[in-house]
Amino acid sequence: MDEKGRTNALQVARSAKSVSAAVFLSRIFGLVREQVLAVLFGASTQMDAFVVAFRIPNLLRDLFAEGALSSAFVTVFTEYEHTKKKEETNRLVNNVFTAIFILLSIICFLGIIFSKELVILMAPEFSQVPGKVMLTTHLTRVMFPFLLLISLSALLMGLLNTRGYFFIPSFASSCFNLGSIIVGGGLALLIPALGYPAIYGMAIGTLAGGALQLLVQAPCLKKEGFKIRPFLDLKDPGLRKIGRLIVPAIVGLSATQINIFVNTNFASRCAEGSVAWLNYAFRLMQFPIGLFGVALSVATLPLVAKQATKGHISQLGDTLISSLTLAFALTMPAAAGLWILSKPIIALIFQHGRFSPFDTLMTAQALRFYAVGLMAYSAVKIIVPVYYALDDTKWPVIASFLSVAMNIVIILFTLERFQHRAIALSTSLTIIFNFLFLSVILYKKMNGYPVLRLVIGCVKIAVSTAVMALAVWWIRDSIPWENTMLGLLLQVFLAVTVGMAVYFACVYATGLKEARQMAEAAIKRLKSYF
Repeated sequence: MDEKGRTNALQVARSAKSVSAAVFLSRIFGLVREQVLAVLFGASTQMDAFVVAFRIPNLLRDLFAEGALSSAFVTVFTEYEHTKKKEETNRLVNNVFTAIFILLSIICFLGIIFSKELVILMAPEFSQVPGKVMLTTHLTRVMFPFLLLISLSALLMGLLNTRGYFFIPSFASSCFNLGSIIVGGGLALLIPALGYPAIYGMAIGTLAGGALQLLVQAPCLKKEGFKIRPFLDLKDPGLRKIGRLIVPAIVGLSATQINIFVNTNFASRCAEGSVAWLNYAFRLMQFPIGLFGVALSVATLPLVAKQATKGHISQLGDTLISSLTLAFALTMPAAAGLWILSKPIIALIFQHGRFSPFDTLMTAQALRFYAVGLMAYSAVKIIVPVYYALDDTKWPVIASFLSVAMNIVIILFTLERFQHRAIALSTSLTIIFNFLFLSVILYKKMNGYPVLRLVIGCVKIAVSTAVMALAVWWIRDSIPWENTMLGLLLQVFLAVTVGMAVYFACVYATGLKEARQMAEAAIKRLKSYF
């Protein structure tokens, strides 16, 4: 790795460290939120209804909050920061916020009106359970405005990231989970006295959490001198450029949402509780994805946008490889750990209240198949923004729609045999294909990047992961956990602690440069405290 590549790696690692710390807190609170849901509702009809109701506005949220809008806005805003006057940049910010507010308000209004039709479209088998469609419809209407709150929050996050703020915007998602836990959990206990199902409390808590996530970022925005005021100019060139980037990107990302729709539709055809089992399993998957993939993506995006704007393609390639290597170094052992410890982890976190041992088994089966695609999930989070930075949304669109076709075919051939596990397996296989496809195209588009460095790094990571997996497997089979919560806690704690120690010792011994840099930075930070 040359000096520039080393500098890029350190810059990404430093930024990702701040994001990871904030995302770690968010994921912890997220797991607590899921624990609250598991204790109160298990894998019941109410939980199935809540998952589908939340998923409907969340499909659009994924497009805006963590997808096309955020990437397009950061790309154009970065260009304005380096080439335009401050007044023009402020004008762009107000224009984008106003346009998005109006557009999403209309979408939310239409979504509330047609909630029942959306529920029947997404989960037609719910109609076979009396009252399930109506419950899901009511929950959908309550939670639809979440789309507006979370999308505006994503705009703030993108803006603040370009100004060097990473911790607070990423920590904002913790506020969503806190709002859901405190307001949602509290109302879930109180609202039945008013004659409403307890799950309504969690729906209201979702809105409270979305509002908190938006408001907590406002002080940083004010500190940077931005004042959001109503302003709309549809002819503004910056807004139009964002539109040119976002429309094809939404088309491409819509393929991902189609996959989610397809998966939910198929899950509703499986045994009662399948929607909830898959949801609990994927929530656990989101912990390492958010901690590593999203963190590295957020940290990398402003840097690659700047490098693309200046035409520094070779530096962009170094940044990409450094980010991917870091992602694989963190997600490969995480995937192995989730596969081996899936059952004890789920039992420890969720098996309380109405969440039964059978629910633990079914959720663990789904988690194992989801874990197969963990590396690719994180990698796609990193590689797609590079396409946006290069002003190319065509290939992500093609890759996404090929993945949709592949997903449907795999599920159709495996659903009868594997039931809900087929959906998790198909999700992993399609995301792996998506990553490989985009990697090859990007290699040609950039006239090459140091892929050999990535391959060598992956070999070192794989060897270290294999050694770690043997240690974790031995600990899991040596400590009984089925009968006591204490034994379960001891098993998971020892397996994770020993596994991490073995893995980092091995990966450091192999000479992986990114691992050595992270270790040296950690040692330097520890020395500063003494």
